[in-house]
Amino acid sequence: MSNKPIQITEFDLQRLTALLGEAAHTEYRGSDYLARLRAELDRAQVVAPQAVSHAVVTMNSTVILLDMETQEEETYTLVYPENADLALGKISILAPIGTAMLGYEIGDVFEWEVPAGKRHLQVKNILYQPEAAGDFNL
Repeated sequence: MSNKPIQITEFDLQRLTALLGEAAHTEYRGSDYLARLRAELDRAQVVAPQAVSHAVVTMNSTVILLDMETQEEETYTLVYPENADLALGKISILAPIGTAMLGYEIGDVFEWEVPAGKRHLQVKNILYQPEAAGDFNL
């Protein structure tokens, strides 16, 4: 987790807050994943969907991440848990890397604790961002 402020849209904040409430009654109850997402939302700068920078990772964005240690690129679409499918590159917001990438901008480097240890990733590019495409309610 980085200390750099992140940006999220009002719409994403509403949906993610609802997700946190719902997840508290599922197998995620009491998990670190919920606590990490809550911490990220608490430090976020909330902006209107039309005002978010096109360089920011929002929900349903497709991004290229660069692993700073291996120099390998990974492409993910950040989705809500019900749409997650790692085989298709769709990573849940409740997955460690999913929570980590939310709100960061192209060029930002962040570190995040994952089961295999700490990873340092750079947001290399955003291939699709709903807000940039005019899809403000995805």
